[in-house]
Amino acid sequence: MGVPREEKLKTGTFKHIESELYSYWDTVKEVRRLRAEILHSTPYFENIGGGRTSLPSDPTGKTVTLLIAHRRIEQLEKIVEAIRTVYDRLPEEKKKLVQLKYWTTPQELTWEGIARQIPVSRRTAIAWRDEIVLQIANQLGWR
Repeated sequence: MGVPREEKLKTGTFKHIESELYSYWDTVKEVRRLRAEILHSTPYFENIGGGRTSLPSDPTGKTVTLLIAHRRIEQLEKIVEAIRTVYDRLPEEKKKLVQLKYWTTPQELTWEGIARQIPVSRRTAIAWRDEIVLQIANQLGWR
């Protein structure tokens, strides 16, 4: 029996997870918006207030739109939950890496700059990033 190879993500999966990390707070807002839209657009009542709704006027169209929105919320919530779970378990210096790399806008720091702020070596900061992304992938069941 050989030694197990180090777990490695496909490049596309790695980039996708990084993209989700960058847009984490926008995704949280989108989940709230979609939930509010579903809660405030019950397909069984007419639009008494007279304001425009984003839902189709026919009941079947409304149901389909709500189901699609519901699936979208489930997907987004799964991503938000995975990121939050991994982030909450990180030690403070790794949380700082996530904040500096993904949640600081505009992003003006290089890897060297991020590493200096923590403070760790550039190589350690990148290794931590790889580890964090892999943990999120595992949480989501992505490879």
